[in-house]
Order: sequence, then structure tokens, then C-alpha cells
Amino acid sequence: MASSDALLPISAREEDPLCPYTRLPMADPNQETHGRRRRPFKGLLAVSFGLLFIAFYVALIATHDGSRSNDAVIDETKTTTSRARLAGVSEKSNDGLWKLSGDRNTPAFEWNNSMLSWQRTAFHFQPEQNWMNDPNGPLFYKGWYHFFYQYNPNAAVWGDIVWGHAVSRDLIHWVHLPIAMVADQWYDSNGVWTGSATILPDGSIVMLYTGSTDKAVQVQNLAYPEDPSDPLLLKWVKFPGNPVLVPPPGILPKDFRDPTTAWKTSEGKWRITIGSKLNRTGISLVYDTTDFKTYEKLDTLLHRVPNTGMWECVDFYPVSKTAVNGLDTSVKGPDVKHIVKASMDDTRFDHYAVGTYFDSNGTWIPDDPTIDVGMSTSLRYDYGKFYASKTFYDQNKGRRVLWSWIGESDSEAADVQKGWSSVQGIPRTVVLDTKTGKNLVQWPVEEIKSLRLSSKQFDIEVGPGSVVPVDVGSATQLDIEAEFEINKESLDKIIRNASVVAEAEEFSCEKSGGSTVRGALGPFGFSVLATESLSEQTPVYFYVAKGKDSELKTIFCIDTSRSSVANDVVKPIYGSVVPVLKGEKLTMRILVDHSIVEAFGQGGRTCITSRVYPTSAIYGAAKLFLFNNALDATVTASFRVWQMNSAFIHPYTEEAFRALTRT
Repeated sequence: MASSDALLPISAREEDPLCPYTRLPMADPNQETHGRRRRPFKGLLAVSFGLLFIAFYVALIATHDGSRSNDAVIDETKTTTSRARLAGVSEKSNDGLWKLSGDRNTPAFEWNNSMLSWQRTAFHFQPEQNWMNDPNGPLFYKGWYHFFYQYNPNAAVWGDIVWGHAVSRDLIHWVHLPIAMVADQWYDSNGVWTGSATILPDGSIVMLYTGSTDKAVQVQNLAYPEDPSDPLLLKWVKFPGNPVLVPPPGILPKDFRDPTTAWKTSEGKWRITIGSKLNRTGISLVYDTTDFKTYEKLDTLLHRVPNTGMWECVDFYPVSKTAVNGLDTSVKGPDVKHIVKASMDDTRFDHYAVGTYFDSNGTWIPDDPTIDVGMSTSLRYDYGKFYASKTFYDQNKGRRVLWSWIGESDSEAADVQKGWSSVQGIPRTVVLDTKTGKNLVQWPVEEIKSLRLSSKQFDIEVGPGSVVPVDVGSATQLDIEAEFEINKESLDKIIRNASVVAEAEEFSCEKSGGSTVRGALGPFGFSVLATESLSEQTPVYFYVAKGKDSELKTIFCIDTSRSSVANDVVKPIYGSVVPVLKGEKLTMRILVDHSIVEAFGQGGRTCITSRVYPTSAIYGAAKLFLFNNALDATVTASFRVWQMNSAFIHPYTEEAFRALTRT
């Protein structure tokens, strides 16, 4: 096994871097404080492409001018969208926003500073100001969690992308550090884009990232810490021989991005995969390397799925079939499954599938081809606003942790007015559901409990068509854990009653009409970030539907359609089916943090994240309600609600660093 000295250059140089209900009295709380191997995929590439590849590579190296292109500085208010599309990526579009809201000819809502200030989160990671998108290269190193991210230091819109950097002891409290990498070379002059970290056996780090060249070609580059002894990893060095990979023959210059963390093959080589597409087929290219400087492209693809479009931010990692701990990326064996996840550039959804990996030829096949990656039927990490996610293996606690970019659902103009855009979701642990063996389970990292303050326990029976105000005071920062049980007589009656329509096969959150549409067994749940009059509210709920076989199916949803009276906000209804096993009660957990609501159904089998922008349900006017809008069923809810403290997220100063060290 090669040492880091053999893998990296010896020399280093310095770089500067949320109604039609019957109201009930307020609840009285009890206060408490193998399948077959897939044949190798052969592309449409002829031998002659080799010559074209050589010519392309020579031209790429020879024609760069070593500086930022002349069109790099553009009026962001006029051309940000086209600029990103020209670069081969996508970002928020006001046109799409108005189309979804249906209010294109209506003047935009007039936000005031008090409303906009309230939207800033208290315990989710975000920079002090400006634009943020994809998580990059998360890792644990010498006692510190490092988080890098796509960042525009100059504005609250996409553009001028560099790598922001922050450190934490616990994934909750953070100190911002100086920018880690800037766009200062010809091979990344149009952006230092998404990348991943690999920790080598001797503890050293290599970072692979996509650069957009001065000619807007997507290439892969190598970087490493200038001083490996520095636990804060303040300065980074770019390999003088960059780029280490350019688009191979048959791959378009803007369809080659986001290298993964590397894993070890049985032959001792390191292996990575990179997202791309061939026409409308989403693919994941595979490369082997021994030194992270030179690479051998495999003739096979890790995986491909027709009609899914460009795959970006691909992730690949093992999960245990028997244990609930995470696994290092290189782990293989009979008790291991592998996850392929891809972010779909066409739909902006993160899809994944569980399957089998074949180390010998670098291929992977799904356990169930009918829910393959990117299909409309496939599984998603999250059924709300959640994109460009990335996991890392946390060797400190033996877990796999998932980060994700949570973009805005308001207008770009509102973002510019408030001076920032986007947050990161609360980091989640991710494991295979050992009870079903078919899906992942995600849960907020245990450290989030450190922010819990006072709590109240409630046990409430809610009749059909009822809503109960829940007395928790201000409901802007909450952690809610709840169990629901439908009255058994109600259940039996519905199942036996042939007149009850079997709707499970057709029901979907998105097309259901939301939480006001009543069914025999739902919806029921909570309305968060609600006004006293319920003029603004974001319901998080279960809907239980009977199938044609008289079996029950449970759907988990968030309805943001009444979350705000503002018209320049996208307000979808999100959700999906959630597996419920025999004997299980219905459970949900909700994290409310100002303009973001994260919900976890059945222990994290189905997750939904939403951005909400109330105009009145803010500060002390934000309330919590429990509701049951079912036609025939009585529901008993047992739940606890915690007020949540704010996290310590500060710019770098010696005092802030010392305070973080003490956490």
C-alpha cells in the first residue's frame, strides 16, 4: 500500500485564501421540564475516439490563457440564470417560480425587514451572508468536523463559486473559517465546483473537485492540505499537474462533474465515480488510480439508467445488512449492500437505490430494477426541498453522515433583499433499514439533542374534524416527537366497509389537494408555524388509505400551500408512502427552525424537508396545533415538544474558536 508521500507531491506552495376544523379547548399539558453480473456496458465509442480524445486534451491544455475569461464579471441581476446554464449547471429561476406560483401577473409581495430577518435559521448551518449550495468534502480530521460548501462570496445569487469552509466539534456549533479554495487557475477560473475528500490509510487527505475552466469545460482537479499537521486545514494546495481528468471521448464538456470519495478495490487501487450522461441516459463513469494523479478509465460503467438525464453529485457507499452502524467507503462483503445515489439535474431530486456491487469490473445492479435510480418510482432521500447531497464516513463515531443543500422557495429578489440564500439540512445518520432491507433510514445526528431546552408531554384523543391548539409558547424553534394510534374500532370498520373507496393505489400527497381534503382515515398530524386564526399554517401529517386488497397504506405529507399569504413563494404539497410494519404505531419527528421544517416519518423511512415563509406566523405569533381531519376515525396522539436553543455559528475569531473548543 502506497504511503501519502507516493500519492502526493512533495513540495507545496502557499495559497491565500408552514380550514375547515372544529376548534377544541386548549390541551392541558403535563409539564416536564445476487443477482447475475451485468454485462459490461460498451458505449458508442469507436477506436478513433481515442485520437479525438488526445487532440481534445492537447487543445485543452494548450489553449488556456491562464486567467479568468472576459465574461466572468456579469450583472448578476440580469444574467445569473443564463450564466449558470451556460456553465452547465442550474440554479434558482424566477421564471420557474412565477410559473409554479401561478401569480406571474401579480405584483410581488412586499417583504419588510422584520419578516426577512425572522427567516434566518437558528440551528441550521448557513454562511453569514450570500449564496450557498452543494456540500463539499465533509470529513472528520484531528478532532474537528470540516464542512466545505459551494459559496458565492459576492452576492446572494449563484455565481463566482468558491469553497466556503467551517469547523465544528459536534456538527451543530460552527466557526466559519477563511475561504478554502478560490477560482484562481485556468482549470477552475469559472468556478471551484463540487468535490469529495478521501482519507488515506496514513491519515492524510486528498480532495478531488470539479473545476470549470476558462473555456467552461468541466475537469477534475486534485488538492491537498498545505500543512497536514494543522487540524483546521486552513490552507490548501492545488496539484501543479491539474487537471487530472478531462471529459473522455463521447462525453460533452459540460457533462462531467462531481467526483466521489474514493474506495479501495480488491487489487489495492483507489476507485472513484463521476456523474455524466449519454444523450438522455444518466451514467456514472468509473476510474481507478494508485496515486490520484493518473487514472485508468474502466470500460464498464458503475451504472446507467435511460431517460434520467444528467447525473450530478453521484454518491456511492456500503451499508450493513445486519448492523445499525455506518461503514467506511471501502468495506465490502456478504453482509453489505451498496447504495448508488444521484442528483437529477432535470428534476432537482436526489434518488437512490439499494443494490449489489461487483468489485471485479466496477459495476453495480439494483436489487429491484423497477425502482432504479432516477425513475419516477424510485426512492428518494427526501421528498421535499433537498438536493446535491453528500455523505461521509465519520470514523470518530462509526457512522455515515448525510449533508444536503436546502435551497430557497421564495423569489430571487427576496434573497437579494435579505442578503443570503440557502441553508444546509441538519446532518443525518443514514443506515439500511434492517427491518425491511429495502430502504434507508435517516435520522438527525444525536448531537442535535444538545439544543433541547424545556419540554412538555401531551397525550390527546382527537375526534374527527378537530383541531387542538398546543400550548408550547412561541413555536419558531421546536423539536417534536410523536406517536399516533388510530382507534381500532375505526380501523376495523373502514376495512370491512365495502362502501369506503379504495384509494391507496392512486393517492399522492402532491395531487391530493392537501390537508383540507378529508378521507376516512386522515389526514391527521400537526400544523406548525401557524397563526392563531390558521390563516397561515404548514400541516405535517399522515394519511391512511385503503387499497383494493383492503390493506392499508400510509402516506406522509407536508402541505405548504397555506404556509404564507405571500404570492412570490412556491408552495407545494410534498410527500410519499411510508412503510409501516405490522404492530408499529405511526411515528413522526419534526424539526422547526424558522423558515425550514424537516419531518421524519416512521423513524426516518420517509423524510420531507420544506422551506416556508409566513408573513404573520412569525416570532411570538407562531403557534402549534394538533389536528385530525379524518371523516370517521378518532386518533390518539402521544407527543413531546421541546423548545430549541440556537446553535453557536460564528465568524472566525480567537474568542469564537476557544468557545467552540469548549463545546
